[in-house]
Amino acid sequence: MKEKLLLLSVVMLLAGCSSVGSLGMVVRSTADPGALLKNQTSFREIGPAYGEACRFFVLAVLPFGQSDVAAAVDEALSASGGDALLNVTVSSSLYGFIPVYNFFSYTCTNVRGIAVKFEDKKS
Repeated sequence: MKEKLLLLSVVMLLAGCSSVGSLGMVVRSTADPGALLKNQTSFREIGPAYGEACRFFVLAVLPFGQSDVAAAVDEALSASGGDALLNVTVSSSLYGFIPVYNFFSYTCTNVRGIAVKFEDKKS
């Protein structure tokens, strides 16, 4: 009985949730995707890329960090040297420790996809 009560207590203290979605193409926050598609810019595939951006909350009032998709994409592209991600999966998770009092919680956004590098057109 003590073990079940302990397990229930741990589950209640470590609560979390997540959601997942898919996107076709994601570029850096500073890029112009319309121009890239309009000009039919060619690209070469670099390979798989992954990025994560997290925001932390202390006592539900002191946030620090950045957990938006743009930050996660920029991290993935910086690490891979790419200009865009194709076939992107985006997941967002929220974790709380001692959720009743919101003592400490954090949310993370993860992106995973195929990094590509746009090629310059030769004139």
